[in-house]
Amino acid sequence: MASTLADLNSQIQKHDEQIAQLRKQAEELRNHERAGVVDELRKKIAEYGISAADLKLTGRGPAKRTNVVPAAKGVAKYRGPAGETWSGGRGRKPRWVTEALAAGKSLSDFEI
Repeated sequence: MASTLADLNSQIQKHDEQIAQLRKQAEELRNHERAGVVDELRKKIAEYGISAADLKLTGRGPAKRTNVVPAAKGVAKYRGPAGETWSGGRGRKPRWVTEALAAGKSLSDFEI
């Protein structure tokens, strides 16, 4: 068993080198296997006459959703002294509202 920090660091370095070698071997094996899979797929595609359209491969990346409806914007319920509007909905109150409330006014003073 290692007894000094230098011994431990040496063992760590040795294991790091072994890990790097194993990762390289794994990558090489994966690339070799991948080449075989690609060849097999090409043969099956040719044998069955499969097209990119059959596989839904358009080359444009993943399909975008077309049925997304944008969130509706809230209808303004309050109007500020400089013409700003606020729906009174979610989120933080606008600065002009917080300043007016701090000055003693109420939201009913700004209702449209």
